[in-house]
Amino acid sequence: MTEFRHKDTWTIFRIMAEFVEGFETLGPVWPAVSIFGGARVRADTQPYKQARLIGEALGQEGFSIITGGGPGAMEAANLGAQTVDAPSVGLNIKLPHEQDGNPYADTIINFDYFFARKVMFVKYACAFIMLPGGFGTLDEMFECLTLKQTGKSKSVPVILVGSEFWEGLIAWLKEQVLSRGLISTEDLDLFHVVDTPEEVREIVVSAWQDQQREG
Repeated sequence: MTEFRHKDTWTIFRIMAEFVEGFETLGPVWPAVSIFGGARVRADTQPYKQARLIGEALGQEGFSIITGGGPGAMEAANLGAQTVDAPSVGLNIKLPHEQDGNPYADTIINFDYFFARKVMFVKYACAFIMLPGGFGTLDEMFECLTLKQTGKSKSVPVILVGSEFWEGLIAWLKEQVLSRGLISTEDLDLFHVVDTPEEVREIVVSAWQDQQREG
């Protein structure tokens, strides 16, 4: 038991190291947007193409692009950023399978702990963009929405790209969650649903200009 507690103590220092590296590395990339999407998204699909175009469009507007650093939609967004010489950041998570870093993130931080990585996604982003993805993408989406709902983060846009992909989940939220009073009607206004990179750019730029005016 003593040995187990001793290992816990050293775990604290490893966690601190991840936070320190994240803060020091990401501070200079502000303003940034965090783009989420599935690692299994193929390069010949619409979500991959959209992720790349979104990375390009927001990079041209002066935003750094932060992704999970892996393949699929994350790779596409980093590629888009790199194409227009915008800062391209990958917050890679060390996994036993699937999550290899992509070659288009110019700045890479490797994390052992999901929760430390989540802090970095949120702290340095002025918008969150969700493309089709699996459990990881859904986890990040609900994390961002919960932080907005509870006032624990600044109010920045959460944008769901691809209405056909998201419509089933939104219908379920209305029919099963809202109908039971587990969320309020206003909570469904915490996110935008769009279908084009141009809509994403307009929302992000407009929200950033509002943030600047508000100080």
